[in-house]
Amino acid sequence: MNVVETSCGTIEKALGKSPAYRKVDEHLYVVKQGSSYVMISVVPSGPKGKANERALVRVVAQVVAGVTPEPSLFRQLLILNGQLRFGAFAYIPDGNLIMFGHSMLGGGTMDARELIATVHDVALVADEYDDRIVARYGGARMQDVIEEKAMSHLFGDQKSEEDL
Repeated sequence: MNVVETSCGTIEKALGKSPAYRKVDEHLYVVKQGSSYVMISVVPSGPKGKANERALVRVVAQVVAGVTPEPSLFRQLLILNGQLRFGAFAYIPDGNLIMFGHSMLGGGTMDARELIATVHDVALVADEYDDRIVARYGGARMQDVIEEKAMSHLFGDQKSEEDL
C-alpha cells in the first residue's frame, strides 16, 4: 500500500463513523461542522520520480464566496494569519473566495487524533469568521451557497405561466 492509500485509510478509519463525514471521491472527503464544510484531500508529494513516497493531507474550508475584494480585507486576513496558531486564510480570485486551510503530512506516521483536531479547528475558524467577513465585505457563507444550490436543484428555475 502506498502513502496516499495509507493516508486515506487513516482518514476513513478516524472519521468514517461520523454522520457528518462523506467520501466524495477517491482521495477526497468532506465533513460538515457548524456552518462550514471541511474538505480533506490527499495528494502525493515529494521530488519528481519519488512523489509516491510522501503524501500531503490538505484540510480546507471555504469560508465565503463572492466576497468584495478590498485591500482592508486582505490586510485583515494577513493579520489573522500572523495571529492564528495554525493554518492560513487565502483568497481565490476565481469566485472571489476566502478559504482557510492547513496541511499535514500523511502516510504511516499520520496521527488520527491530529487529523481529527485539524478538521475540528479548521471548521471552527471557518465557522467563526464567515459571518464577520460577510457582514463587512459581502458574499455568502459556504452553507448558504450549498443551500441555495440545493433549492435551485430541487425546484429548478421555475418560470411563471406568463413566461411560457
